[in-house]
This record gives sequence, structure tokens and C-alpha cells, in this order.
Amino acid sequence: MLSDLKRIIDQICRDRGFDKKLLIEAIEEAVESAAKKKLGSRRDIEVRFNEEFGEVEVFQFRTVVTEVADEQTEISLEEARALDPEVQLEDELGEKMENIEDLGRIAAQSAKQVIIHKMKDAERDVIFEMFKDRKGEIVSGIVQRFERGNMVVNLGRTDAILPRDQQIPKRSFKQGDRIRAYLDDVRQNARDSQLILSRTCNEFLAKLFTMEVPEIAEGIVEIMGVSREPGFRAKIAVSSLETDVDPVGACVGMKGSRVQNVVQELQGERIDIVPWSPDPAKYVYNALAPAHVSMVMADEEAQTLLVVVPNDQLSLAIGRQGQNVRLASRLLGWRIDVKSEQRYANLEDPGYQTLLAVDGVAEPLADQLLARGVFGIEKLADAAVEDLIVIRSIDEEQAQHLIDTAKRLIEEGVVTTSFAKEDENSEISDTDGNVAADVSEEVAEGNEVVETEEVPAEIEIVEEQPVEDEPK
Repeated sequence: MLSDLKRIIDQICRDRGFDKKLLIEAIEEAVESAAKKKLGSRRDIEVRFNEEFGEVEVFQFRTVVTEVADEQTEISLEEARALDPEVQLEDELGEKMENIEDLGRIAAQSAKQVIIHKMKDAERDVIFEMFKDRKGEIVSGIVQRFERGNMVVNLGRTDAILPRDQQIPKRSFKQGDRIRAYLDDVRQNARDSQLILSRTCNEFLAKLFTMEVPEIAEGIVEIMGVSREPGFRAKIAVSSLETDVDPVGACVGMKGSRVQNVVQELQGERIDIVPWSPDPAKYVYNALAPAHVSMVMADEEAQTLLVVVPNDQLSLAIGRQGQNVRLASRLLGWRIDVKSEQRYANLEDPGYQTLLAVDGVAEPLADQLLARGVFGIEKLADAAVEDLIVIRSIDEEQAQHLIDTAKRLIEEGVVTTSFAKEDENSEISDTDGNVAADVSEEVAEGNEVVETEEVPAEIEIVEEQPVEDEPK
């Protein structure tokens, strides 16, 4: 072995943070494995590290016998007394082996593998102890490389993995870029990476605001909820424990400096900061911003909210592909059903309800029928196929089916016809059909993400409650 082995051990332990005793045990085990591979697996070999001389000593123990049957485990009395004159038969004689450097290339390679394996185990334990208390924090590192879409981030002492599904879509980093991420998991016995990062979780956004907003770090402003569609849009609800502190203003900062720092870190993700409220109606009013809400009906038992918005605000309330209402629903933890004022008025009309009783007529189609002057099931039964196929979503076969179904329901008395409206100037009709048709097209394009259901009779009607500060 090298004469300066002790110095090498000290340096490795200092650089890697290993326990010196652990590394010495690894070396002793490696040399023992190499010696047995070279000299025979049945030999009783003991390896010790001599700290005084900084070298590894190898001893083999054999039984003293009169006649040797196995030279790996036995030694003759004559040969034994040449080593120790006082030795007796059946004694265990230890003999120091010289020139252990000559164990051979295969044995040396075996020793190397044992040492590497032990050092990796030791390093995993060191990393786990170092980062186990930092789970849930934001860490900073440098992009090292990419492996099958996963990003390897160098944290200085070790590498961490940012999986593909935890990366913000359509946002790219290059090798050498500095990156911040949320430490999502610290594994002790992992074959690949022990540290798992995330940039898409809700906690990452909350931690970024905690770092940027002193009021949140001090506990004056509290984050009540977060919902995200990473890379596109997010909503965060905040509340203040002190009446003279505006939670939204604190998060926005002077000229938007604080929220802009978070947006830049998230590479352009749009963030809506809304004031939290214990009242679900007021909370959803804030959460659906920038859309205005006309009325909210809450069913606390089922945790559902029926939100009525002006006709021209429906698309804004729902958002692109339902994004706005979906984020608001996640933020509240309630199911949100958004309807326009025209649709809500239609649902209150008895004739409109008779149309919904016809198989194949959903609310979007009922809106279009109403806009074409079909005010109830009786009008539908008397309509001609040519009158219905002008509607974009109805073909000739379906039109005939609707007419036949309406006639059958009337004949069977399943649906009463006394509710059907014939007044073209009724308050739910639009003489040009513009409003109802526009709303129906909005729904037909898939913007309303929550299926409509019949509103339970026991729900409570909550009046609109304006908020003092408009959500940012």
C-alpha cells in the first residue's frame, strides 16, 4: 500500500464529509476480499489499518497440526515453530503477510469495487442527513445535463433530478443556466437520484411569494390557497391578520415589483392575486376576476356554487378552454357552475324546461331553439323539419327525431303543454336571436367546463357582495 495512505484517507474524509472510521472499514473489507480472491477463499484472513505507520496489515490464521491436509487452513508444527518457538499443537497461529501489493490485478480491481460501493453508500447517507431537513425549501443550482428529458441540476455537493413532468412546459433551460426549484423529495435508499425537484407544484409558487414578500415571511399576510396550470396561469388567495395591511397590495409590491419577480422566475406565468374570504360567495366573486359576477347560489352541503354572470362576461368568466373557472374551482375546493344571465333566465322559464325534457335536447340546443321561436315542447311538436335544420348542430334525421319525441311525450302526457310560451315579446326571448345564439355557440365550442345540473331547491341565495379591492 502507499506510505501516504493515511494522508489520502484524511483528505477524502475532509472533502466528502465521510466518517474516517467508515472509510477505514471499507478499505479493510476491500483488502480482505482481494486477499481471499488471490490466496483462497477458505483462508482465515484479518485485515487491520495501522494508523501509526499509515499502512494496511494483512494477517492469516492457521491451525498448527502434525501433518498438513489443507495448507490454506493448517500449518505444520515445524513451520509454525519457525515463526513462534512457543507454539503448540492445535494453536491458532497468526502470520503477517508481506507484499500485499502483489495480490494481482483482478484482486486489486475487486478491492476497488468494494471501496467505491462503500463510498457511495456513505455518500448517500451524508447527502440524506444534509438535505432531509431542507425538504420543502427552494434550492438553487446549475443545469448540468439532460437525461431522457429529465434535467440534472448540480447543487454544489451533489446532483438532483428535475423530472420531465415537473418542468414547466414550453420553457427551456440550457446547460450552465442557473435554476431554482422546490425540493420535493429526499430519498435515503435510492439507486439513482436522492433529491427530486419540482417547478410545477403549488408549493413552489407559495415559497417564491414567501421569499419575495416580507409580510408573508413574518406571518402578517397568509397564503390561503394556490392553484396553478404551470407555465400559463395561476391564482393565489391571500389574507391579512392585520386590518391596516392590504394582502393583495403587499404581494404586488411597489409598481408590481414583487409579483414581477415571481413571474420572471416562472418565465412569464400569469398570476392572479385574490383576497381570501370565509364567505364562499364573496370568495368566488374574487376568484373569478377579472369577470364580474351578478349572483351566486351556494349549496354548502354539496359544496357547489352556481354563478350567474352578465352575458358579455361569460367567456371571460370561463376563460380560455375553461381555465379561469377551473383554477377558481381548485382554489375554493368547490364545484363551480357558471351560467350567463340569459341562460339562467331560460332555466326559470317553464316552456324552456319542457324542451329539456325531450331526449337529445341539452341546454345549448334548447337555447338555440328558444332563439328560433320554439318556446316549448308544443311548438317543437308542431315545427317542420325545415324549421329545425337551419340550426347548425341539427341535421334532418335528428330534427325528425326531436319532433317525433315531442309528439310522443305530449300524447303520453309525460310533459304538460300549458307552460309553452307563444309571446314573441316575452322577456326571455330576443327578437333577433342574437344573445341566446351567441351564448349557445360559446357553450358548443366547449368553453363551459362544468356540466349543468338541476339546482336543488334547498340551496341558499346569496346576494352579490362587492369587494373593496379588485383582484390583481
